[in-house]
Amino acid sequence: MVAEILEVLQPAPGQLAVDLTLGYGGHAASLLKAVQPGGRLLALDVDPIELPRAEARLRAMGLPPDSLIVRRSNFAGLAGALAAEALPPADAVLADLGVSSMQIDNPSRGFSFKRPGPLDLRMNPRRGQPASALLATHDAAALATLFATNADEPLAHEIAEALVARQRTTPILTTVELADTIREGLSSVPTKGREHEDPNGAVRRVFQALRVAVNDEFGALEALLRQLPDCVAQGGRIAVLTFHSGEDRRVKQAFKEGLRGGVYSHISDAVVRASAQERHANPRASSAKLRWAVRS
Repeated sequence: MVAEILEVLQPAPGQLAVDLTLGYGGHAASLLKAVQPGGRLLALDVDPIELPRAEARLRAMGLPPDSLIVRRSNFAGLAGALAAEALPPADAVLADLGVSSMQIDNPSRGFSFKRPGPLDLRMNPRRGQPASALLATHDAAALATLFATNADEPLAHEIAEALVARQRTTPILTTVELADTIREGLSSVPTKGREHEDPNGAVRRVFQALRVAVNDEFGALEALLRQLPDCVAQGGRIAVLTFHSGEDRRVKQAFKEGLRGGVYSHISDAVVRASAQERHANPRASSAKLRWAVRS
């Protein structure tokens, strides 16, 4: 959704833009070009593996070295990053939430069940505990709450019971073991009313719920939404790209509250979706929801 994001943010030469989730660097490259000449891009990402690779790609564009500032930080560290670099409030801020394609496609990171890998799911594998450790320390009630809260999983209780039963005999340490246990646990659950559901839907939702928990994604998002008004210049624009309802609800609520309180002068009336052409070319864009706000 690069074109849609640029339309929303309207970056211009000489401005300060921020990409809070650098990832591969696709959005950042477009923003960096748009603020030239004279503009700067502050790019953040918590992933110590992908961050230097993305920075190298951006540096290879041949733009002035001081036009790009890269920091390894969670997006909740926006205010701190601006202060550390002695930067003013930003003119354009982008947050592309969720997991990046490089993380999904690398089986050693444990973000996907399509290929075997360690059940990790950490954006920063050097901090915190992997998802396998979280599974081993939560009882069925806690897991059910986590699956329902973080991913709206309708069969949260049944899946949690199946995972705890499996853990009593064999630890769940890999992505494939987790996926297989979920499918096996649901094989005896009546399918009435769910006949047309994607059989891997529950697996994806559990992976999402665990990823959100391991990385405290909702906590980081809420911290970002609280500090955004102080980090954006008057008339500055914010774009947030979400990929599931838990993220979108929080962004929608924060923007509405900001509009009522006079913090934002305008917000998106409805979500902006990827074009049919992009959804066909990139199925991962199908769940993307873009919301925007303008600082008063």
